[in-house]
Amino acid sequence: MLTIYNDRHSLHQGKVEMFRGELVPCFEVPARADHVKAEIERRALGPLLAPDALPDALLAKVHAPRYLDFIAGAWDEWVALDPANAGRDALPSYWPTRGMRTDVLPASFPARLGLFGFDAGTPLTAGSWAAARHGAASAFTAAQRVIGGERAAFALTRPPGHHAGADFFGGYCFLNNAAVAAQALRDAGIERVAVLDVDYHHGNGTQAIFYARDDVHFASLHADPVTDYPYYLGHADERGAGAGLGFNHNLPLPRGTDFALWRAALTSALARIAEVKAGALVVSLGVDTFEGDPISGFRLRGDDYLRMGEDLARAGLPTVFVFEGGYAVAEVGVNAVNVLEGFEQA
Repeated sequence: MLTIYNDRHSLHQGKVEMFRGELVPCFEVPARADHVKAEIERRALGPLLAPDALPDALLAKVHAPRYLDFIAGAWDEWVALDPANAGRDALPSYWPTRGMRTDVLPASFPARLGLFGFDAGTPLTAGSWAAARHGAASAFTAAQRVIGGERAAFALTRPPGHHAGADFFGGYCFLNNAAVAAQALRDAGIERVAVLDVDYHHGNGTQAIFYARDDVHFASLHADPVTDYPYYLGHADERGAGAGLGFNHNLPLPRGTDFALWRAALTSALARIAEVKAGALVVSLGVDTFEGDPISGFRLRGDDYLRMGEDLARAGLPTVFVFEGGYAVAEVGVNAVNVLEGFEQA
């Protein structure tokens, strides 16, 4: 399997995030991708390639222009506020809530940071834009290789992407890599693309981007938002809107879910993907479903990821894998590559 590797991912390296009332070291760290890369090389899974250039027009189909303008220049604005800011990351302090306007763009940088950011756990750093844009290029390139005839390709990148919406960042995510890959597949003429999110946390950004569309089917297996992040999206009754009604499939699961229950939900998701006649599949590959993950609550084990890969392969679709979450850093490489190896061997 080809891996498209974002060799600029370590440019994004947050210092702290707000977690349950205190500033703590970031869970989302460069070592996550480093461990996956090392495991790919150890098993000789396939070549690692650099990404192609990302077309601006493609990115603009996924994200709103005013959001892209903000995120591209945010670090410079942050440092311009106070030269001392060069030594600390930017986190939002203010957010618009019900009854407040979001159509008028504030002149204040902290106000715009809160307008576009939905949590205080996603530090914006000096290298966030460069790392995220190169990551989106990696997802685009993986899609291009699949369009060109590869059975599957893997975009190995961070920061992750599935919590980023058309005009917001959060959940460690700035640009939605899975959405970029799905849009690239659509632009190549594939009539309907399925995005399957297997991360522990609901892919709220991906859902929001495609919620009113019938050309991209979104399915997500995740922790119940009644108890788990991102809390405000991911319920089973969210089925799409307008033309997209029936093309959003959420399967929330309780804390403590083991592989047997999780796999049954995967079977349901893949059955629906077959029903909508998807011509290609994008997998948001989060492995924070692992029993040892420090911020999650499912009970999947290392070998379960091999079975997951086998099940995904049986869908019989050209497949783009995009790396998302997984915060048990020492195990993340083995678990992620188990999925890819299971897929390859099925």
